Amino acid sequence: MNRKIYREIARKHGVSVTEVKRDMQEAIDEAYKNPTFHAWCVYSKDEKPTIDEFVEHLARRVKTENK
Repeated sequence: MNRKIYREIARKHGVSVTEVKRDMQEAIDEAYKNPTFHAWCVYSKDEKPTIDEFVEHLARRVKTENK
């Protein structure tokens, strides 16, 4: 995963990369407490995706939808 993405988000919001990743993980954890069909469409090695797996899924979707 390109770490530049996290640095850019952190810079834009005036927070640390650690905070960005923590908040993203909290959002994923919350979403997977009561997952919808769309949540299960995200490839992951475990029950819920890592931050990197989730971002990669979103990037693929954006790329596919913009063709």
